[in-house]
This record gives sequence, structure tokens and C-alpha cells, in this order.
Amino acid sequence: MINKKILNIAVVGIMTCTLASCSEEYLTIPADGKETELNYYKDESQAFAGLVAAYDPIRKNSGGFENMITMMDAGSDDQYAGGGGETDGIGIQSFSNYSQSGFTVPRSFWSDHYQGIFRTNILVKKLPDVPMDAAKKTRFVAEAKALRALYYFNLVRMFKNIPLILEPVDPTQMYNITQATPAEVYKQIEADLVAAINDLPATVTSSELGRLSKGAAKALLGKVYLYDGKKAEAAAQLADVNGTPGGTSQYGYKLLSNFADLWVTNNKFHSEAIIECSHTNLSFAGWGNWGSGSDRGNSVCVMVGPRGYNKKTANAPDLPAGWSFNVFTQDFYDFMKNDPRFSSTIFDLKALKASGDADYVPGYKDTGYFLKKFLPTQADVSTEAGDAVLNYKKDSYIIRLADTYLLEAEALGATGSRAQALLDAVRARVGLPSVPVSMQTIKDERRRELAGEGHRFFDLVRWGDAATVLASRGFKANKNEIFPIPYQELQDTKLVQNPNY
Repeated sequence: MINKKILNIAVVGIMTCTLASCSEEYLTIPADGKETELNYYKDESQAFAGLVAAYDPIRKNSGGFENMITMMDAGSDDQYAGGGGETDGIGIQSFSNYSQSGFTVPRSFWSDHYQGIFRTNILVKKLPDVPMDAAKKTRFVAEAKALRALYYFNLVRMFKNIPLILEPVDPTQMYNITQATPAEVYKQIEADLVAAINDLPATVTSSELGRLSKGAAKALLGKVYLYDGKKAEAAAQLADVNGTPGGTSQYGYKLLSNFADLWVTNNKFHSEAIIECSHTNLSFAGWGNWGSGSDRGNSVCVMVGPRGYNKKTANAPDLPAGWSFNVFTQDFYDFMKNDPRFSSTIFDLKALKASGDADYVPGYKDTGYFLKKFLPTQADVSTEAGDAVLNYKKDSYIIRLADTYLLEAEALGATGSRAQALLDAVRARVGLPSVPVSMQTIKDERRRELAGEGHRFFDLVRWGDAATVLASRGFKANKNEIFPIPYQELQDTKLVQNPNY
């Protein structure tokens, strides 16, 4: 994300419409503690500060205990929630065993995304009147609309029946808002992205890494079209992003030659990254910041590490201890064990313990198989101020090129020479031979390539496979495809709970 101090704009639930507090770097809080939108966005610096704040909820992908990666994968067939016990993170545990209710679903998956929408709505409304360079203004609006699209895309996939809010809401009307249809939400997402694509730069400079580009918006639009059942439109957008399979696209995207390099901590904003969630060890966050949104580290790193890890011989890696969330299932281990990506995906601590090279404290639903992609080494432990476990700087991917290759192959109906070439390119990168393209081979490749990155549950739902694949976990068709709406959001509002919750 933009390497700039973030405005700390507080938004309660979905509809609070005043700026409750902002960083001292950007404004002085009046005596009553409030700064309304009428008193802000007066110049380019304030507009940029607002844009930075609008980007901030991207950190939901891998920041904080309630993040998209660990949550969504906990409800897949690949991983268990894990952790210290069956009540360790009741939100993630209840999704993992499909006992979710409006009382257990973490409210932040709703409120954090609506906070982002609130910030983008303010920007879209205020930017036309800000005295600043016209080209910059146009770009800021485009970024705001693309961000709004991303936040709504996450919300509609998680909750389906959600309010569609496109302007700041008057506090007197905040409890009268109703839900839109999913079709209406998808229409707005697509309209925002189409508009943004026209005004975003083809590439970003080295000083702007993390800001959205034309290629990023096209990749997101292609993915949105696929979820919306518009396969031809999805294929067209994704083809523009992907270019010649295995080559360099017009936007500079290219598969890394070495799969393992995707997970090197300092390898940020490379040619395969399309939308990247950036983290830093320089926010100096401590436990007082935990859950406040002011910690900037990658929380997945500590969450997926083994509890009480003890290196006993030189044959074991030098790792810090973690919290043992998101352990892989035996089924996924067996599915993955002969794949070249195994060693970058699964840390087989079970084998190391059996050989006497390392030991650990088994967590809940322990299998001994940990998520290697985000597993830190001792070298990754921050020596800066703050609590080290809250300050891992490894980034995560919201969309990367291998993902869009496989999405395009799916959109093409899993048939034809181009779909074959896209599948082959992903496999060739790790030294695997060509296999005939089909929907099943695409499904299998996505499962192997993107394991532990937060995609599996959404994939199963999109394919219509969730009810079958997740039946043993307690998944119920026509219910568990989406989350329940948090109980707090229903109180004194016109919002209606999702069916069967």
C-alpha cells in the first residue's frame, strides 16, 4: 500500500458518517473531538490523505486476527481453524465447523469493509471540488471507485445480501437503509471498475508501489465477471491482463521463474503481483494496538506458526513459535505430497518431530502440517520497537498472475488451445508436464497453486462443489455458502438476516 501514514478515521458499523478522529499529521481535532467532512478535503494534501485512508482496509487480507486468509481457509477442506483450543477465536472456529451464527461471525468482516466504502464514498463526493491538478484528481477518483469495487466484492461474496451505499449517509437515516439484491451490487461493482480502468495508469512508478493500476482493475473486473456468471466478459478482461501465457503482458506481468520466490519476505511488488497487501515492521505496534487497525504487520505469519517450536538439530529450520492456526488436513497433505510446490506450501513438522530434529506443542486439530508460505524464520522477526509478533513485514497477494491465468482458463470453459496454454504455463513454472485441460484439472491446479492464500472456499462455492466437498465439516447447502449478518448490524435497523440463520 501507499507508504504513508494512515488516517485513522473511525467508522462504527456500516453507517457512521462523521470523521471521528484523524492523524495529527493531517488535521487538528476541534475541541468537541469531531471533524466533519465539511471541514476537510480543502487541498491536494488532504485529498491524498483521504486516499491513503481509503486504501487502508486492504490490510484486511492478512492483517489483524480477523483476516481474510486465515478465516476463509479455515472453512475449506484444506485446513482446520486450529489454534489453542475449540474456543480460541470463536469466529474462525465456528466457520471451520459450520456452526456460525450472527453472534459468532466476526463483525469486523462487515464493518471493516464498510469503513473502506465510507472512505471511498467521501472521496468520490468531495474530490470534484478540491482545488488540485485535474489529472491527479481524475486518478484519485478512479482509485476510489476501484477500491470501493474491491470492498463490495468481498462483502457480496461473504454476505450476499448487503446494503449498497454510494454516498455518505445522514446520521438520521442510518437505520433506514435496506439491502440491495446481489445483482444490483454486482452491477455497481462492474460499473465502478469500468469507469476506473479508463483513468488509471497502465503502470505505477517505484514510489507508488501498491497503488492500483489499469491492469489491477482489469484483473479484478475479470474475476468479478466470472463470479457474476459473465464468462465471455471475464475471459476478455483476463486475456488483456495475462497476455501470452508464460510471457510478459502489456502491463508488465510475468510469472516468476521460481515458485519459492513468491514467499521471500523482501520480494515485494514483483512481476507476478497484481494486487498486493503490503505490511511493514515499522509501525512499532504493541498489544495496545492489537485490533485497533493501527498495527501494520502480517498477522498470518504468527497465526500459522507452530506452538512452542523447539529446534533440536541442524536439520530443522530456525523458526519462531506461533499460534498453530490453519493447520493442513491429512486429505490436503495427501493431495499435495508429490507436487513440486509441496516444500513451499507445507511445513511437515510431523516428520521433523518423528525424526527427532524438532519438537512443538500440538494445537487444536493438530496434524503436524503447517502453512509454509507465510511461516516466518527467526531472520524475519522484527528487531524494531513494538511486539515482534505484530510486526511481520511479509506481504500477501489479493490477486496474482497464476490466479488470473487459471481464472481465464475457467472462463474459457476449460477448453481450447488458449485455456490449455494458460494451464500449461502455471504447471511448467514448477516443472510439471502438460495435462489435458478440463474443469477438473483447473480445479486441481488452483487447489495446489493457491493453497493457503484464502481462495479455496470461494472457489468451491463458485463451482457449486461446496455442499459435497464440505459435507463432513457440517456445511449445509443453501445456508453456508454465505456468512450470517452480524447480530449487531441487525439491531434497530431494517436489515434482514440471511436465510436459514
